[in-house]
Amino acid sequence: MRLKGKTAVITGGANGIGAVAAELFGKQGAQVAIVDFNEQAGEAKAQQLRAEGLDVAFFKADVSDAENVKEMATQVIAKFGKVDILINNAGITKDAMTLKMDVANFKQVLDVNLTGVFNCTQAFLPTLLAQGKGKVINTSSITGTGGNVGQVNYAASKAGVIGMTKTWAKEFGGKGINVNAVAPGFIETDMISTIPEKILGQLKQLTPYPRFGTPQDIANAYLFLASDESDFVNGTVLEVDGGMLT
Repeated sequence: MRLKGKTAVITGGANGIGAVAAELFGKQGAQVAIVDFNEQAGEAKAQQLRAEGLDVAFFKADVSDAENVKEMATQVIAKFGKVDILINNAGITKDAMTLKMDVANFKQVLDVNLTGVFNCTQAFLPTLLAQGKGKVINTSSITGTGGNVGQVNYAASKAGVIGMTKTWAKEFGGKGINVNAVAPGFIETDMISTIPEKILGQLKQLTPYPRFGTPQDIANAYLFLASDESDFVNGTVLEVDGGMLT
């Protein structure tokens, strides 16, 4: 088991990529804290995984609320005694062309996708630093590296995540904390379910690999960066996009 004896926190862990990662990490021996704003879905996922014999607990939190995140972090540490891995996976979209984008929707995406990553990392950093070892994995996107029409808020948030990742790698790498990012391409989740089939077909043609990604593909990338196998990987952005940006 690649994560035996580790404790992992996964935000946005109730559904999609986060839920798949929670199961994978649990099967690899980790204690897993599923963090999500959706209490019903989060509790259901935690109960399902516990029924499979995995050591999983759910913690409700709004990652955009710094005080709420601090309370959640206190609860996680009280439950598990430590944290070794933080996966900043929570994210939302509120797409629109720039001239039609509501300012509130622009701000909400940045509050969750960018400020939320800062809030969670800041809350767990004291514990990671005290241990002298830890892994922080932030979820960016190929939209954050290449942009995308109709997603100026999402692109800005994900580009910001890359900037924070590289800064933290320099700030905390010397203290035993690895900070990296994963940049998914188009992944088969609810997040792309609103994209018209015609556009999806065009996007699939832009991907050299003959399919879209799956949540398992991203969870596998998280697993590598969370494991001891990646101890000398720091400040990188791992693109998991089937070669779209090649």
